[in-house]
Amino acid sequence: MMDSYKLLLNGEWRDSKKKLIVTNPSDGQAFAQVATVDRNGVNRAIADAAVAFESWKATSALARGDYLRAIAAEMKSRAEQFATLITMENGKPLAQARGEVAMSIDHLLWFAEEGRRAYGRVVPPQAEGKRNLVIRQPVGVVGAIAPWNFPLVLAIRKIAPALAAGCTVILKPASATPLSACELARCIDAVGLPKSVFQLVAGSASEIGRELLENPFCRKISFTGSTEVGRSLIQGAAQTCTELSLELGGNAPVIVFDDADLDQAVEGILITKFRNNGQSCIAANRIYIQEGIYDRLVVTLSDRIKGLKVGDGLGDGVDVGPLIDERALSTATSFIDEAVEAGAQVLAGGSRFGEEGNFLAPTLLTEVPEHVRCHQQEIFAPIAALYRFQNEEQVLKTANDTEFGLAAYAFTTDLNRAFRVAETLEAGTVGINDPVPPTSNCPFGGFKQSGWGRELGSEGIDAYLETKHISIAGIT
Repeated sequence: MMDSYKLLLNGEWRDSKKKLIVTNPSDGQAFAQVATVDRNGVNRAIADAAVAFESWKATSALARGDYLRAIAAEMKSRAEQFATLITMENGKPLAQARGEVAMSIDHLLWFAEEGRRAYGRVVPPQAEGKRNLVIRQPVGVVGAIAPWNFPLVLAIRKIAPALAAGCTVILKPASATPLSACELARCIDAVGLPKSVFQLVAGSASEIGRELLENPFCRKISFTGSTEVGRSLIQGAAQTCTELSLELGGNAPVIVFDDADLDQAVEGILITKFRNNGQSCIAANRIYIQEGIYDRLVVTLSDRIKGLKVGDGLGDGVDVGPLIDERALSTATSFIDEAVEAGAQVLAGGSRFGEEGNFLAPTLLTEVPEHVRCHQQEIFAPIAALYRFQNEEQVLKTANDTEFGLAAYAFTTDLNRAFRVAETLEAGTVGINDPVPPTSNCPFGGFKQSGWGRELGSEGIDAYLETKHISIAGIT
């Protein structure tokens, strides 16, 4: 019998006849079901959130922070349960799921304090007899739309700063991975957060999205997902001027210069390419190797990729789990086939792994032409595509030749080059000898078509605050 999960709406756990069915990508078996709401249900949730907002915004930042710390403690007590759920619904190796839970807790603790630092200011007057104040106030009801690839931490990146700022939140998780959101809702309910300050909805993405966009009481939407969906949200928001924060697709370059520490570079490529089964917006997508070290690095990298353990994420020592679904696997194999037909060489992997589940053998492609999708589009699979380059000027121009700009990486031991490259790369996050640069206390977001706004850092709470100028005259 499948586990069954309800939704948290207006402080109550609600069931429904229509369910989301959750399958394990390792074997394709359904193992859980989640209640859903229709558009009318989302409308009611927004109305309840608008009522709750009036008292929540008046709650002190210190008290709001106490709630976030309590949620973090509750999550920590259930950390292994969270990690197991993430692996079962998403497929990532359990060790990586544990890391996602730990980072989620850290985000909560960061914003528990950051809410107390949403400062205003007193501005010297321009005219005699006036006083000018600038204050920060919460924007209102927030719709948070989370993706499937990091189902917990990318939800927390929206929920934590919004609650800290004094906003009320309606979370819509991805239909493929709603279970970690349901477990989060249980934690929030357990600590006694006032009703309707946080609510969980699930169901049709188009119905829920339209209601969030068109309902005048929903003042802000924060979305992580594809650039294509982000564009549609922008079009919808144009009708109502609903504020948007968007973390969208990427096409991250990795540049390995001939002065790099090769062992460090290989380890970095393995992490940034194959972490989360290659399904990360900041994953290595185009890997540029300077020609002086190209042959040596290719041999080492090929051997390491062939040694990666593929399997169910709950298995011991698994490095790479399944892709999220059969469609993702089919897309990945089509990327490989296209590249090979255009002249690319397969040095590792290159095909489906096993007969059950959505597994792709970790793949290394060399001599990849720049006109194929592996170079032009986000791969979102455990496929490493390598390219040669001759000099710094050339590779930086090529690395920036994309409509995306979420993340970029470079490996070098030359400090001058490190700063020069980091400042030239057109990306919101640049990792120099660092394959996992995101951290709670630094901003995260993209240039160009990789998004609008920033999450995390002190900038992360700004997205949920309005700035108000108060001018006072005639008072002595």
